[in-house]
Amino acid sequence: MSLLRPPPPLLRCERAALTFSSFHGINSFSRFKASWQEVAGVVVFSAIPFTAVKAIANSPVGEELQRRMEEKKKLFKDNASKLKALSNKARMESFEVLHARWAMLAALGALIPEILDLIGAFHFVEPVWWRVGYSKLKGDTLDYLGIPGLHLAGSQGVLIIAICQALLMVGPEYARFCGIEALEPLGIYLPGDINYPGGALFDPLNLSQDPVAFEELKIKEIKNGRLAMVAWLGFYAQAALTGKGPVHNLLDHISDPFHYNLLSALKAM
Repeated sequence: MSLLRPPPPLLRCERAALTFSSFHGINSFSRFKASWQEVAGVVVFSAIPFTAVKAIANSPVGEELQRRMEEKKKLFKDNASKLKALSNKARMESFEVLHARWAMLAALGALIPEILDLIGAFHFVEPVWWRVGYSKLKGDTLDYLGIPGLHLAGSQGVLIIAICQALLMVGPEYARFCGIEALEPLGIYLPGDINYPGGALFDPLNLSQDPVAFEELKIKEIKNGRLAMVAWLGFYAQAALTGKGPVHNLLDHISDPFHYNLLSALKAM
């Protein structure tokens, strides 16, 4: 009869946890256990803020607070409009969108050579972004796009490359610094502003024709740009800690996340 006796409660919980982890294939979390009391407690505590707001809103205190808010609502709206106008002006004069665009272009330039080299599309002498700069500082000769003998700026020193980049960028930077009117002497009219010039040169697909969609694109651009700037912080940290490129680090982490991560890199220092 003892063999037919049901298992103790703790054993039943452990069996349930093992069944759950086996079903989902997560053996590392096989000892996870959560009772219905814990779940109920989370639900109750998460509902407290909503219940408190509703109770205050329906009370005399809430009515008094709403009355005071209505009396000052016009002043609040006026201040909000002024702050919005100042915010828009500051955004137009801000360099954040320029930094975001540079970060996106730089991230693309750091990832593509490494990806092309890994899949075998091109064989680069040095596909890792930071090692390219280091090689040029040493005066090494690099084949452009991995094509043997094609030394377009590959055999030049860092100073010559910097001068070439300055000459190539002086035109666009002059137009940006002086404003969109800088190109009008050449017969080019740009209908936008400094950060979003528009026109056939900067908006060949006419994406700015729909104002609503254009504002959404601006938001997406700055979000992606901020993500690229954060990604570059990761690129720097990875290069300093591992000496590898970001794609190689990602593949290592995917293959073995418990041994290739930030903590393991810090321990290896």
